[in-house]
Amino acid sequence: VQLVESGGGLVQPGGSLRLSCAASGFTFSRNVMSWYRQAPGKGRESVATITGTGDSKGYANSVKGRFTISRDNAKNMVYLQMNSLKPEDTAVYYCNTIYANLNYWGPGTQVTVSS
Repeated sequence: VQLVESGGGLVQPGGSLRLSCAASGFTFSRNVMSWYRQAPGKGRESVATITGTGDSKGYANSVKGRFTISRDNAKNMVYLQMNSLKPEDTAVYYCNTIYANLNYWGPGTQVTVSS
């Protein structure tokens, strides 16, 4: 299983970013996919989750209405569209899936929201 995130960067408050996660090594369309984040000095927290078909999605209260998770099963990709970004969204963002009862993580991509 391999997960590789991309799309992070520096953005001003109120701006937008789209994160991507390329997945391989498992039957992608069967797996729930999630985005997590970890801010400096804090624990890792769940941001958004999407089922294998994409029919059901869940969000942390802190990002609800601003972030949108989506997936393209033909491309083995999962995305996180982040709008109205705030300084408190600054963190390393990780792609995650559970396969064969094991948690898999990508290396992460840094998102910094600052003026």
